[in-house]
Amino acid sequence: MISSEHTSKQFDAELDAVRAQVLQMGGLVESQIRLAIEALISDDVALMERVINDDHRVNALEVQIDESCSQIIALRQPAAGDLRMVLTVVKTITDLERIGDEAAKIARMGKLVSQKKSLILPRYTEIKLIAELALDMLHKSLDAFARLDLILTAQVVRQDELIDEEFRSIMRYLITYMMEDPRTISIALEILFIAKAIERIGDHAKNMSEYVVYMIKGKDVRHVTVEEIEREVLE
Repeated sequence: MISSEHTSKQFDAELDAVRAQVLQMGGLVESQIRLAIEALISDDVALMERVINDDHRVNALEVQIDESCSQIIALRQPAAGDLRMVLTVVKTITDLERIGDEAAKIARMGKLVSQKKSLILPRYTEIKLIAELALDMLHKSLDAFARLDLILTAQVVRQDELIDEEFRSIMRYLITYMMEDPRTISIALEILFIAKAIERIGDHAKNMSEYVVYMIKGKDVRHVTVEEIEREVLE
């Protein structure tokens, strides 16, 4: 009996450690996005390089957490809620790694924009707005994971529609800019790639919030409407 209780406590500690690692990885990814946007707006090429070079830290954490999850599945054979939690972690770190890739992409595009800044002075008001939306979605998704908060997951899914609208608005603005002055086509396309990277960050954050619904309720809410997800989390 004592041995069984000890094993159970050890298992719980392993699950808690994995959850903490996910939040650590999430914090690193958030920082990468903020630094990439800061570097873009301030035209800080050295900071862009730092973001690109630090992407390996995100990748290393993904590998480390994935290995921990594989060991838990192999040695503990989790079932029901514990298994859903481990599977959620595996899926979540994949999206976090991809968000890290998007942050590095923003930094790489920022370097290209910096080289051409004499041609045009880009307006970053819209980029900053959509980036703040994406960061808020990511932060809420991580909070939902940490606190098992279904209300936050519904908010994230709803915000994804807003970020999509903002991206379309930026795209229309840039297309108009390119039509008015063909010399701006190259730099406008690079800014469009940055906006698309931010929009993709929102998509990954939405995925993460949907995994939380699966972890808590055991229901897969991918590929359903926002209204269906909201009904599910409120039941």
